[in-house]
Amino acid sequence: MRILVIEDDRRLARLIQTVLEGEHFTVDTAHDGETGLELALRGAHDVAVVDWMLPGRDGPAICRAVRAARLPVAVLLLTARGQLEDRVAGLDSGADDYLVKPFAFDELLARVRALGRRFAVAAGAPDEVRVGGLVLDLRAHTARRAEQPLDLTSTEWNLLEYLMRHPGQTLTRQQILDYVWSYERDVQPTLVDVYVSYLRRKLSAAGRPDPIQTVRGVGYRLEAERA
Repeated sequence: MRILVIEDDRRLARLIQTVLEGEHFTVDTAHDGETGLELALRGAHDVAVVDWMLPGRDGPAICRAVRAARLPVAVLLLTARGQLEDRVAGLDSGADDYLVKPFAFDELLARVRALGRRFAVAAGAPDEVRVGGLVLDLRAHTARRAEQPLDLTSTEWNLLEYLMRHPGQTLTRQQILDYVWSYERDVQPTLVDVYVSYLRRKLSAAGRPDPIQTVRGVGYRLEAERA
């Protein structure tokens, strides 16, 4: 994987780069928001590790710009802000995962590997995932139903992707948590129910039937539908 690290603390940036290169990843670094965004918009990276507080342009602003450009890069946001509202704000800006400083490098590596697996589109593999009328564009990171675009947050997109990769299969809440929120700490299984509710509303907005079935006491299952 090719990884972009945007971190203004040069010592921490060097440490992160050393750890990632020790796993045989290719690493580019930037120490301010403007330079980091310029590198990110080249579309050459699989994962971006982005600090929240940066000179020039902060981490959430970089996330929003990357998502607006429809780049298929996973973003891991680093921050000293650990409150729930801060985590929500970071994820809503377009980040795919969130790591609070100080952190263990083993956890950083685990999160980067998880994001890389999630976002990788292997050479020769399809660029889309289709289940009936539902379509995910893996490169553009967009979704549509019956050819109508779906306005999904990053978390909703990841949830839908996981369900669509396992059509007709019942997925437990814990399985969904492990995939969608990867190694996020202090996340309760009830958060799955909340985001399934959000996703259902958007999938059913055009009066089409809800394709997500609740398996009481277990989790959720995506039923295939006609295109």
